[in-house]
Amino acid sequence: MQEEDENKVVSFYDQFAEKQEKTGINSRHLSILDKVVAAGLQAHHRVLEIGCGIGTVSSLLAKQVSKGEVLAVDISPESISKAQILWKDQTNLKFEVSDMSDFDKGDQTFDFFVFPDVLEHIPVDQHQALFQKIKKHSHSDSVVFIHIPAPRYLKWMIENEPEKLQVIDQPLDSGDLIKSLTFAGFYLEKMETYSVFYQEKDYQYFVFRSSKPLQKSTPLSKWEVLKERIRIRLKYGLI
Repeated sequence: MQEEDENKVVSFYDQFAEKQEKTGINSRHLSILDKVVAAGLQAHHRVLEIGCGIGTVSSLLAKQVSKGEVLAVDISPESISKAQILWKDQTNLKFEVSDMSDFDKGDQTFDFFVFPDVLEHIPVDQHQALFQKIKKHSHSDSVVFIHIPAPRYLKWMIENEPEKLQVIDQPLDSGDLIKSLTFAGFYLEKMETYSVFYQEKDYQYFVFRSSKPLQKSTPLSKWEVLKERIRIRLKYGLI
C-alpha cells in the first residue's frame, strides 16, 4: 500500500473508533466469540488478533483465555489508544499499533490467530505476505480463524448501500482465500456462510489449522457410527 493510501486508511479508522465505542458489543462480536471457542480456544491459549479496532472482540477473547493472553493489533493509533483505556483492567490483554508489515515477535508463537472482519479491508495483493507473517509465528497446532462479510452480500452492499461501507471494502473470493492459506501452510477444516443480521446470509467464517501429516487413523466406535445412522433414518422416516 502506498504511503498516501495508508495515511487515508489510518485517518478513516481513527475517526471510525468513536463509532465503534458507541456501538459496543453487538451480535457479530458475540458470534465471532462463539465460533472461535467452538474451534477449540482453551483457557491457556495465546491469541493474536489482527484488526482489533477498539478491542471489543479482544476483550471477549481475553475473558476466555484466563490463563493465557491476547495480543491485539490495529493500524489505527486512535483505536489502540481507546482500547488501552477501555480494557486497562484486563491484565492478559495487550494492544499494539501495527499494519502487520513490520510485525516480528522473534520466536514467539500463538495458538490462535483471529481475523474479525478485517481481511476485506486489506488489499488482496497484501494477503500473501500477511499470511506468511502468521505462518512464522505459528506452531504445529495453531488455528487461524477468519470472519468476513459473505462475498455475495458485500457485492449487494456495494451496489445498493455503498455509504455504509468502509474506506476499503472488497468481496473476497473464498477459493482464493483458501488457496492463499494453503500456500502458507494451513488446511481448511471448516467454512460456513451464515446469517447474523440478515436472512440473506451476510457473513462467512473459516477455520484453518496448521498442515501436518496424520500420524494415525482412529476409527469411530461402532456405537458412534450406529447412532448417526439411526439419527438419519429417524429423520427421514426410514425405520
